[in-house]
Amino acid sequence: TSIGKSAFSDCNSLTSITIPNSVTSIGSSAFSDCSCLTSITIPATVTSVDAYAFADCTGLTSFMIPNTVTEMKDGVFSGCANLTIVKLPDGITRIPASMFEGCTALTSFIIPDGVTSIGREAFKGCTNLETLDLIMYSNYTGRHVALGPENFIVCGENLF
Repeated sequence: TSIGKSAFSDCNSLTSITIPNSVTSIGSSAFSDCSCLTSITIPATVTSVDAYAFADCTGLTSFMIPNTVTEMKDGVFSGCANLTIVKLPDGITRIPASMFEGCTALTSFIIPDGVTSIGREAFKGCTNLETLDLIMYSNYTGRHVALGPENFIVCGENLF
C-alpha cells in the first residue's frame, strides 16, 4: 500500500500523523506544504519515500526515518526551514539532490555509514549548517563518497 502523490499536500490543518503499518511507500509530495505538521510517525514497513514527500513542511523540527527505508528521492525535506534534527536510515546509500535545500535551521548532520554519493545541491541554502559528520570510514570498506562544492551551495560559513 502506498500514500499517493500529493495525497495530503497543502493540508494546513494537519498537525500530526501516524502512518499505518500497511503502508510500504510514501508518494511524491504526499505531505508537501503541510505547514502546521509537527509530528510524523513512519512505521518499519515503509521502504521508500518519493520526491518532495515532506517538502515545505515548515512546522517540522525533527524527523526520524526507520532503517527499513532504503530509497529516498530528490527534495524530500526541501524547504523545511525549521528542521533541526534528521536521522536518516543506516541502509541508505545516496543522499538525493536537493534533499535538504532551504533547511535553514539545520546546524549539524551525520551522513550514514553506507552513503556513497550526495546529490547536487543536497544541502543548498542550509545557511546555519556548521557540522557535517562523515562516519562512512568507521568500518573502512574501500568505498569513497563523491563530494563537491555543488553539494553545499550557500551553506553555513563555518562548515569547511
